[in-house]
Amino acid sequence: MIKVELPLILINFKAYIEAYGSKAVELAKKAEKVAKEYGVCIAVAPQYVDIPKVAAEVEVPVFAQHIDPIGGGAWTGHVLAEAVKEAGASGTLINHSERRLLLADIEGAVARAREVGLFSVVCTNNPKVSAAAAAIDPWAIAVEPPELIGHGVAVSKAKPEVVSGTVDLVRKINSNVIVLCGAGIVEGQDVHAALKLGTQGVLLASGVVKAKDQEAVLRDLAQGALNALEKR
Repeated sequence: MIKVELPLILINFKAYIEAYGSKAVELAKKAEKVAKEYGVCIAVAPQYVDIPKVAAEVEVPVFAQHIDPIGGGAWTGHVLAEAVKEAGASGTLINHSERRLLLADIEGAVARAREVGLFSVVCTNNPKVSAAAAAIDPWAIAVEPPELIGHGVAVSKAKPEVVSGTVDLVRKINSNVIVLCGAGIVEGQDVHAALKLGTQGVLLASGVVKAKDQEAVLRDLAQGALNALEKR
């Protein structure tokens, strides 16, 4: 399994037309190129069916977009953690705002990820929910106010108090949990601001996937991470 390092830039491909099949592999290769050039960890979260071919073609961490809190059995249409792991994934998103779960199911999914050795990133929408998620002991939490997702206004700029508040609460509950932030992250300055607020990385999607020059955006994001590290 590919090592996941910090700070982390995690790119969610969602179900965008620009990032499935061969285009998913192409974008993952761009992420790999930039990651190696800048020495910054860039991970990708493609569609389930694209995980095997992406994982086979690149040496960056590959995340699933979701797993279900189930073991093997009669669960038609569900996503089994073992299958995701065997397909080549290093981790998984859980409870994205576009794939919400009940708290009990989040807990179950985190437990299943831990059992099979997947990094779990639980998506949350505010500091209080983040604190509740931290008690479940995932590998990481990614705070994303839903109203800012896909609108090009970074949470680290528009609502810095959400980011800093999440960092503070999570550390009080469980200091081992990594904190990422998402929603509206589109450029290096957004990554820089997020890291300066105490996070250890970012989660984003359309800012990279739908960009006219994906590689240029990836370079800008990676440079933003380096700039923040240099000023610490």
